[in-house]
Amino acid sequence: MTRDLRPVSQTIGARSPGGHLTPIRVLVVQNHPLLASTIVDILQGEPGLSVCAVARTGADAALLVSQETVTVVLMEHRLPDMSGPALAGLIRTASPETAIVFQCADESETDLLDAIDAGATAYVTKSAMADQIVEAVRRAAQGEVLIPVALFAKAIDRQRRAISDADALKAQLAAFTPRELDVLHLLAGGLDTATIAVRLGIAPHTVEWHVRHVIEKLHVHSKLQAVVAAARLGMIDL
Repeated sequence: MTRDLRPVSQTIGARSPGGHLTPIRVLVVQNHPLLASTIVDILQGEPGLSVCAVARTGADAALLVSQETVTVVLMEHRLPDMSGPALAGLIRTASPETAIVFQCADESETDLLDAIDAGATAYVTKSAMADQIVEAVRRAAQGEVLIPVALFAKAIDRQRRAISDADALKAQLAAFTPRELDVLHLLAGGLDTATIAVRLGIAPHTVEWHVRHVIEKLHVHSKLQAVVAAARLGMIDL
């Protein structure tokens, strides 16, 4: 386990809830030293990104997240001591606001669906170019989703449960305001916060406020999980 590999960048990275600009702190979880070093070099060379630590195992990563302020975890899908989804669960418990980006060996549909189920907001393959890795980390830090929309339906098929009681669905829908449902439908279309704001004629921070309520009401942790849960319950169509 390596801590604070290099000084935290003083360059502006992301805007905090209070309006202050702060660097995006990234925890790299990677068992292969050469790949870990390459990823660190890529991220540390980008304005506003700072690698706060590197962990070789899931246990080390879980401990670091509980001790450090981590914006994004960029993690290997398979670790020597536990699976990626298992570690994601520990991260969610210790730090629900931390975004998770999975690195998969290939575009295996099973791996990608596992990542979605575990709460990933983005994924990249190990063969991804440097700019793709950086984009995934930045988008995840902003609460955006970087997973193909086509996978939403497959994730839903995998988890689908029948809703036979029309009254149950009616009660579920009644918990949401019309604007929250508007935002939910646009999230399902793969739109980001800025685009949704323009489409609805409201401010981006208002969109984020509605998204937080949607996530809370569906008892999930991310925008992607909210879309999957809403579709599984029959609230939206994909």
